[in-house]
Amino acid sequence: MAFAIAFKPVGMDVARYDECIRRLEAAGAGAPAGRLYHACHGSGDQLRVFDVWESMETFQAFGSTLGPILQALGVDPGAPEITPIHNVVAPG
Repeated sequence: MAFAIAFKPVGMDVARYDECIRRLEAAGAGAPAGRLYHACHGSGDQLRVFDVWESMETFQAFGSTLGPILQALGVDPGAPEITPIHNVVAPG
């Protein structure tokens, strides 16, 4: 079952988000197995992250790489909002 996972990280601005993505790519986790969709939205230091993962197991495996990167950047991801996906409509 797929899951939507939304974060309201504390201390996440564009520079920290971009550096996080750079570090994930350097670690070989820029496009992790099991992540179906990723978006970052917002402005200033109020960025939000929204992902769709194919399972909680794939999300948790990614967390072992993401967590230390966020900690090194001084970003607190906060508690994620996790909900099961009922339906996805994908373009053609």
